[in-house]
Amino acid sequence: MRKTIIAFAAIAAVTVSLHAQELPAEMRASVDKAAADILAKTGAPSASVAVVRDGKIVYEHAYGLANVETKLPATPQMRYSIGSISKQFTSAALLMLAEEGKLSLDDKVIRWLPDLTRAGDVTIRQLLSMTSGYQDFWPQDYVMPMMMQPVTAPEIASRWAKIPLDFEPGSKWQYSNTNYVIAGMIAEKVAGMPLLDFLHKRVFDPLHMTTVSNTDAAPLGAGDPMRYLRYALGPVRPAPKEGAGWMFAAGELAMTAHDLALWDISMIDQTILKPSSYRAMETEVELNNGVGSRYGLGVGIGIADGRRVISHGGEVSGFTARNEVYPDDRVAIVVLTNMDATGTPAQIATSISKTIFAQTDPATPKTTEQMRKIFDELQKGRIDRSQFTSNANAYFDEQAVKDFAASLAPLGTPQEFVQSAQSLRGGMTLRRYRIKFPTKTLALTTFIMPDGKIEQYQIAAAE
Repeated sequence: MRKTIIAFAAIAAVTVSLHAQELPAEMRASVDKAAADILAKTGAPSASVAVVRDGKIVYEHAYGLANVETKLPATPQMRYSIGSISKQFTSAALLMLAEEGKLSLDDKVIRWLPDLTRAGDVTIRQLLSMTSGYQDFWPQDYVMPMMMQPVTAPEIASRWAKIPLDFEPGSKWQYSNTNYVIAGMIAEKVAGMPLLDFLHKRVFDPLHMTTVSNTDAAPLGAGDPMRYLRYALGPVRPAPKEGAGWMFAAGELAMTAHDLALWDISMIDQTILKPSSYRAMETEVELNNGVGSRYGLGVGIGIADGRRVISHGGEVSGFTARNEVYPDDRVAIVVLTNMDATGTPAQIATSISKTIFAQTDPATPKTTEQMRKIFDELQKGRIDRSQFTSNANAYFDEQAVKDFAASLAPLGTPQEFVQSAQSLRGGMTLRRYRIKFPTKTLALTTFIMPDGKIEQYQIAAAE
């Protein structure tokens, strides 16, 4: 439910694989190395990963320890809490009800919950898009004492949605779990059944998502990962479980990475909702002043290296998660971990996406080798001008070549020289590379003409 990114120190990790399926061996090795390295760097005990490619699950793998005390290895069959990724399921429920004509996204909250603040001004769409103004009941990255006690959705709404709004509806974007508690209450009133029953009937069962669990009702079992936290850079310690009711409609779900990937495939293939509903969910909501919010209805909306990505993170006590769907590329990445307040899932997902998309062009390995040789030569103050266009040769004047050599030579041999992104621009192929040294990481940006000549070869310090 919460949203925080923090890096932690290393702990050892082991790996367990479900089956190799269809991901090429080179990609599998890259994914495995990245996941293991990031777990070691951040200190998260374990991660469960699922990768979708061409609209199919092609890789599932678990890394590290599900239980640090018993040394139980994580497996792909284990369920992890997915936190706020649950919100897109609540959003889907309301979109289904809208498809049936039982409500409209532009209906006001007053139709179902008339006692809430400004209920006659706030719409369902504003609840789902985080633009309502209702105050978030849980922005903290830890469990407060009151959250150890059970609560009901009406009690949350009464305490946080009957006070003045934080802003005028539609004027700002502010992440608020309260929005989804209200949305879940509306969904149950309209559907005439508990939200989870509705989702099982309309989503989970049709998609064969058999491992879905409601952690708002009961914690995960002994065969699932233990939840962990860390105080500063200290050792991992068991994290407390929130009291019943606090996660309702905003972060209550747990499942395997496999089952969340099945949902992602349904988003890619548009099998559960109507096309118009997917478009509503996946379209960036604009504020009243016309500024984009980078958020749709329960999902983040963005562009990553020129590719449309629908994504969301998740965090509850002891767990963090990341789910990224690239609908136009028919790719999805699921990463679930059993430690809270960590950026581990996002880091692993980013590394996997770079691996998946960097290997789509058969020319990638050969071109990477070419760029590496040019780098080696520039470190020595030399350049083969036959490889470059006239513009690039003009850029590499005498001073440029000297500066390249003087600044790059002391770095020595790169530990890593890999392509990180590829796209088209200006009729050329844009390729980006990550060049890693023990104490510094560089970013190389190149433009390649259709005839293979290099129009640009620029290096800068990476962020």
